[in-house]
Amino acid sequence: MGKFKFGVNLWGAENREDWIAKCLRVEALGYDVISVPDHLGPGRNAPFPALTMAAAVTQRPRVGTLVSNVPFYNFALFAREVATTVKMTGDRLDLGLGSGHMKSEFDDAGLPWTPAKERIEYLTKSLDHLREHFEREGITPPPLLLAGNSDGVLSLAARQADIAGFAGLRQAPGKPPGTFQLDDAERLDERVAFFRSHANGRDPELNMLVQRVVVTDDRRAAAGSWYEEDPDGLDVDKLLETPQLLFGTVDEIVRQLRERRERYGFSYITVFEPMLETFAPVVKELSGQ
Repeated sequence: MGKFKFGVNLWGAENREDWIAKCLRVEALGYDVISVPDHLGPGRNAPFPALTMAAAVTQRPRVGTLVSNVPFYNFALFAREVATTVKMTGDRLDLGLGSGHMKSEFDDAGLPWTPAKERIEYLTKSLDHLREHFEREGITPPPLLLAGNSDGVLSLAARQADIAGFAGLRQAPGKPPGTFQLDDAERLDERVAFFRSHANGRDPELNMLVQRVVVTDDRRAAAGSWYEEDPDGLDVDKLLETPQLLFGTVDEIVRQLRERRERYGFSYITVFEPMLETFAPVVKELSGQ
């Protein structure tokens, strides 16, 4: 098992000063990685400029995409963006890549929404192009994170990634594309087992993107609140066990993370920006362990 590492996925900023303040706060709270998603919408940052500034105003944290939506991009232009960001961040970039999962964002960008198999093939080809570009430019490739839940992405991550990203989400049956449901603990057992069966002895770091953190004396009530939001999903008992959710006192959450590291191998934990302060006591407790 690896030592715990903690990241926060920052969603955006009103202006330069706001972004700098957020990045400095992440560093002060002891997080190890500042990451930025690749989504369209009001207030969303373009990942690479935001990460370049994050690295410029902080000293310790690594910075990374979680994750770049590769089918948004032309291979050559994307390789230039990544290579420049590697140089501008002083080699502190972790390159997170995915195959895209929000049809509405492709529609908004005027890009074709292709079947998952085709998007994963595009992601695979992009890795070859990136490596060729890095070699031509004399750049050491950044650590590669590949994130997804499908057989195609997980098998690709098992073969090529330095970090495999799990969120434990899958397309909800019969719902519009981009409508997700949580996997339960047993399904995540299966997904991790599938990943490991394709790793051929490799041992990449495993990242879990946590969907919610609630520090509370009543875990069941917190799970009940989630269930009320999604009554068609997992029941309360299953919500309490699934590793995408962290409910409990700080001590209980610390224990959950240790148990889930033992069970699944999740040692790199990322939370969303709204949970930055809530999760900080856990980061303090487990950093370096």
